[in-house]
Amino acid sequence: MSIRIYIGNLPQGFNQKEFDNLLKSVSDKIRFKAVLDKETKECRGFGFATTNNEENANLLIQKLNGFDFNGSKLRVELSEKKDSSNKRNNGNLNKNKKRKDFKKIVHSDAPNLEAPDPRWAGELSKLKDLLANQKTPA
Repeated sequence: MSIRIYIGNLPQGFNQKEFDNLLKSVSDKIRFKAVLDKETKECRGFGFATTNNEENANLLIQKLNGFDFNGSKLRVELSEKKDSSNKRNNGNLNKNKKRKDFKKIVHSDAPNLEAPDPRWAGELSKLKDLLANQKTPA
């Protein structure tokens, strides 16, 4: 079982080879992958290391947490597992969580047909009177 370790506060201009050498000074069995920006392809300031040995993970955390690397103090800790309970499986909601029952309120800009807009009530009544007094030509 692999152990995943979060490594944060990596400096700008992060050099992968230099960091790999630092990790190898702790143990040869640690793999690291930096998280890159999609557009610039530069390191976003953090990454994840993996190892199969709990002893190596603890040693890495002990030696590198707070370590000054190119002017930045590294933050090294065990990575938290992603909570997969919010994910849908094959289009179905997780059976352990029930969907909340609530009434959906739909907002609309369409006028309410039951009552006229009160801002135009006076004008509407005048129009109704004019229409009622008009005679259609025969």
